[in-house]
Amino acid sequence: MMPAEAAPAGQTELLGPHAAHVRAAVDRLTTERFLERCWRKDAGLWTQDPAEQDEIRQRLGWLTIAEVMRARVGELRRFAEEIRAEGFTHALLLGMGGSSLFPEVCRLTFGTAPSGVDVGILDSTDPAAVRALARRAPLERTLAVISSKSGTTAEVSALTKYFYERFEAVAGGHPGDHCVAVTDMGTPLEALARELRFRRVFILGPDSGQDIGGRFSALSYFGLVPAALLGVTLETLLDRGREMLDRCGPGSPAHDNPALRLGAALGTLAEAGRDKVTFLCPAALSSFGAWLEQLIAESTGKQGKGVAPVVGEPLLEPARYSPDRLFIELQLSGEPDSGLDRHVGALTGLGHPVIRIRLQDRYDLGGEAVKWSLATTVAGGLLGINPFSEPNVWESKNRTKTLIEQYARDRRLPERTPLASDGPLAVYGAISPSPCTVAGAVSALFRMRVSGDYLAFLSFLPRTAAVDAALNALRSAVARRLGIATLLEIGPRYLHSTGQLYKGGRDCGLFLLLTADECLDLAIPGEPFTFGALKQAQALGDFEAMQQKSRRILRVHLGDRPEDALPHLQRAIENAVARNEGVTPPA
Repeated sequence: MMPAEAAPAGQTELLGPHAAHVRAAVDRLTTERFLERCWRKDAGLWTQDPAEQDEIRQRLGWLTIAEVMRARVGELRRFAEEIRAEGFTHALLLGMGGSSLFPEVCRLTFGTAPSGVDVGILDSTDPAAVRALARRAPLERTLAVISSKSGTTAEVSALTKYFYERFEAVAGGHPGDHCVAVTDMGTPLEALARELRFRRVFILGPDSGQDIGGRFSALSYFGLVPAALLGVTLETLLDRGREMLDRCGPGSPAHDNPALRLGAALGTLAEAGRDKVTFLCPAALSSFGAWLEQLIAESTGKQGKGVAPVVGEPLLEPARYSPDRLFIELQLSGEPDSGLDRHVGALTGLGHPVIRIRLQDRYDLGGEAVKWSLATTVAGGLLGINPFSEPNVWESKNRTKTLIEQYARDRRLPERTPLASDGPLAVYGAISPSPCTVAGAVSALFRMRVSGDYLAFLSFLPRTAAVDAALNALRSAVARRLGIATLLEIGPRYLHSTGQLYKGGRDCGLFLLLTADECLDLAIPGEPFTFGALKQAQALGDFEAMQQKSRRILRVHLGDRPEDALPHLQRAIENAVARNEGVTPPA
């Protein structure tokens, strides 16, 4: 194996005994002319349902968007120059899911160029998060980039109302000058932007990205408008995307096609039980994992199937990883992490399948976005699912809507009787026989695990350094001691990504949904509910949707001081882990 510092850019599959099965899958895809048919928008690759096929044909524009947007780089550059010339120093991207994740990748991977605008990402209804982002810069020098493909995203609508009202106080009667919209043609957001005289509306039309689903939209206006503001060199980012498309197109030899090989590995190993795709990234590339998480989870998690992306999990001793993993190592060739390289070498030595991907520099993310988009659709074809739909996302949204309507009527959300209470903690769910303590409830949940399960923490707690550190410590302890894959999801953003997998994918998850009281709430202008009420309704709505799907889930409420309650939760989980440690789950 080449040392990390000498590894060239490219992709290498180290799949051990799985290699022959993956090669057979590539041969099958070649025989079926998968790539040729994909470029022809042959929706029969994924479904035989006529209605679904019509929808899929309107979701394949990402195959050509890099070329389309390359011709619009000048427009985007002039827009960014105009914003700087007007005195704006900061921007806030208001979006969820596909409209916010690639902008976050650009912000955290490239940073802000000396001539750029500092772009913050707000994809939360948490009052503390909204308040913190509103204070990060003087509002008179802040631009809001309001992004929603449908133009109806509830979180984005609430955030737009909040910031538009605040701009009214500083904009000299022209609050629309502080607002830019990115949306599909004909949406309510486009109409609102015209009505309120937003500075600019970037419309994704028939020839400019309307035929792209949100999670595939990295190289459309959704990703490129904030990237332009940051000062990212768009030509290079798009050119890397176009180069990768050439390498992965139907004319490329199948066994030299990185997207085809990658997709074949994802689909084949998932069917073989290696459906926990674990990303190992240096800090410089860690944000790309969150983008991949949505792409993979929302695309593959349906019809009782799915690939569970494991992102940001603390490194374990190689021997502690369960045999349901496929590891993806992402590194920058010029900035190798030798410790990570040694860790991956130990994993291959133990027989775990690994795919090593080396990027020549950060701009290769333009190519990786294209490659992973194509690979995910290949995996969907092998799994027999439609990777472009999200049939279960609306289940939580509809329940949230009902709860918010009840809040608007009664001025409170429904109260439930807890299974057990310990100090500041209260636990809710369905456990039989009913436990007497929170630790007992969590222990009973852990006893439900079977081989191949993962544990997901679904946190609707405020984002603070102390809370994040405590949750990561809990995640690490559970993974290390129970030998189970762990995921840490932040609500409500995960509802637009892994939420589809959790409700529509294979029933192989244990879930701990964490909530707390809102002590310092925030009003939403023109609405009979607050940001705190909306966030709580989203948490409860997803909890109810998961219960309706008979998922193995508990909700733990941490009262009005979550940071003080977290040590109690840690002790309860450690107690539960101790009761289950060393217990071999049934197959």
